[in-house]
Order: sequence, then structure tokens, then C-alpha cells
Amino acid sequence: MIATSHLLEDFLDLHGAKNNKQWFFFRELASSVRHLSSSGYSQRHIGNRMVFYDLADVGNFIQEGEKTLDFITESLMNLAPVVIDEAKRLSIDIPEGSYDQANFPGVVTGEMLEYDIDDDVVTEQKQHIVKIASEFLNIIKTFEPLSFYEPYTLQEITRIVPFKVNEVEIRRFEMLIHNIQSSFDSYVIIGGYRYGNRKLKQLRAHFSVVLHILEVQGRLLHYYERHLLELGGISHCQQVRKRLTELVDPKKLLDRTINYCLYYVSHFLTAGKKVAHEILDENIEKTSIRVGIPVTRGFHNRPSMMVAKIVQHFGGKVELVVNGDHFDASSVLDIQWAGGKIQKENISEVVFEGDIRALNDIKILASVNYAEDSMGKGLALPKELAYLK
Repeated sequence: MIATSHLLEDFLDLHGAKNNKQWFFFRELASSVRHLSSSGYSQRHIGNRMVFYDLADVGNFIQEGEKTLDFITESLMNLAPVVIDEAKRLSIDIPEGSYDQANFPGVVTGEMLEYDIDDDVVTEQKQHIVKIASEFLNIIKTFEPLSFYEPYTLQEITRIVPFKVNEVEIRRFEMLIHNIQSSFDSYVIIGGYRYGNRKLKQLRAHFSVVLHILEVQGRLLHYYERHLLELGGISHCQQVRKRLTELVDPKKLLDRTINYCLYYVSHFLTAGKKVAHEILDENIEKTSIRVGIPVTRGFHNRPSMMVAKIVQHFGGKVELVVNGDHFDASSVLDIQWAGGKIQKENISEVVFEGDIRALNDIKILASVNYAEDSMGKGLALPKELAYLK
């Protein structure tokens, strides 16, 4: 259905159906089948692969996925007789015969070939693992403004779609996740995913399920924004949109797009965060540095925030050590607690231990007095730390 509807839509566009009153509705029906089929394919793929995903907390994900697939299937069934009627109106010959149901078996075999490709991690892969895990954590951080924990009402959904959540934004995240999954498959685990390093496979499972949910969401959002959303304009186009909303319920579509897709993307990104941090800590190169404290004012809010941002940027564990006491260097509050001890004990130098990538940048920051003068006024950052702006 995906391939044939795509070919038909391209054929109709090639001959100007988008600008012809007689053919425009038929063209929109072809596009409807294409995008709904594509989203349905991705959703069915998720269902087929769940047995292979090692996901700790799925909640009602499977049930909600089935509900989403039912909506897509129902919509396609609503469209089918209308497609035939419209084809007849346009004098398109309809084949008299029909496809044999035997050509569409409902049972898919679950047999697996013997697992005999070793995927043990070698030393050279560690740099790729660290890079991929760090990028994944940065994607999670970027996605956080879209996260939510309770279902949205329809009124709330229409306030964020398409103004905050739209096809362009979702496809951007889809491409980011696709890129790190592609890197993972190319440089980390080239073989299968059934055995071997369980934690790496768990990380890959979070990439994969998020990617396919974003595929479902991106296609549903495209369909809603392009074909159902009322934007005014040409009268004939408005009439066609109204006819489509009678076949594909925009309220149900928006609910599945947000309360299923967006919700579970957020859920699995959050769940994958813990796995990514654990993998980082196991694979990053660790060291320690001794640096001076911010001159005059010590670790007040601004330098504490700078240090925490560096650690958060790389994602690996870093601790600030003050006379044997350890503080979490990714936490502004922890660094300020350490600052109190530093001031009380009149300490001029401290030690940072952990991720060498973060420590290299902390050393650069400390070399310019944490980018502030003796009065606490901010100074220009070195070019290596431009990401802190």
C-alpha cells in the first residue's frame, strides 16, 4: 500500500491533479492512504520487535500501540470504499477480480537462525561508545521541553500542535536518533542483538523504539498539518479537507500523536538516560586535575554553573574533591556546598576526578579564572568553551 499509493500520488502530481477540481480529492485520498499506511507499518514493526527489545519499564506501551494501530486500520478501512467510489466517478476502470486472502497470511514465523556471530566489544570501539552515549544524552536534554507525564486534553493538544510540536520538529529528532543508531550499528555492534553485552543492547533498544515511534508521529503530523488542519485559503481545498475529516478523525489522530507517540518518546528517552550514563562511566577515560578556585569570590553561582554545564555537556561522571570530601560536579548546588567548605577551610586549590573530556575543559575554564574578573564580572569565554554560551 505504501509503494503503490506513493506511485499513484506522484503520477497524479506529475499531471497536475493538485490544481484540478475534478482530480484533487482523488489525489488527497491517495496521499491519505500513503501516509497512514506508512505510519501503520512503523507501528506494526514496533509490535513485532518488542519481544527483542530489552526495555525495563514499558507500562501500557503495548496496549497503547495496539490502540494506535487500530485507529490507523480503521481510518484506512473508512477510506477504501471512498477511493473506489471516486475512481468510478473519474471513469477509472476497476478490476473485476479481487486478491485472494491467501496472499496475505496473518501468521508470521518466529523461527530464528543460529546465532553464531560474535559481537564482543573491542578496545577501538570504546571511543565510539562514549561518543554515541554522549550524543544520546544531549538529545535527551534537548527533548526535555517537550516531555510531559500526564495525558493532554484535546484543548491542550491544539495549543501545542502545530505551534510547538510539528512535523519539522519531530523529524529533526527522528534524524538525530537515526544518526546515532546508524553509528552504533556501524561501529559498536555489527552482528546481531540477541546475546553479548546486554547493556549495550539495552541502549540500542532505546534508540530503536524511540526512532520508530518518531516515524509514526512524523507521518501522522505530516498528514494532519498538510491534509486535515484548517488553514483557510481556497474554497475547494477547504471542502476536501472537510470530507477527509469525516473519514480520518482529527481528534483521535491528535490524541495518538501526542498521548501515545510524544508521551512514549519522552518515556523511553528518560529510561535510556540511566543506561547511557552507566555505559559512559564504564567506557570513558578517567583522570584527575588540580586547579585553583575562582579568585576572590570562590565557587558562587556563576562559576559553579559553568563547571556543571561542562560536566553535563559530556555526560560522564565528574567529582569535585575537597580535602577528601567528594561532591557531584554536575550539580550547581553540590559545587556551592563544596564552595562553603573551601571558604571555611581557606583552600586555594581543588581536585576534579572523572571524565577526561570534561576535565580538559574545566582546566581551560580555570585557566581564565572561570571567565570572570576579580569583581565577579563575566569575561569572554575561550573558543573551546563556546558551547557554554
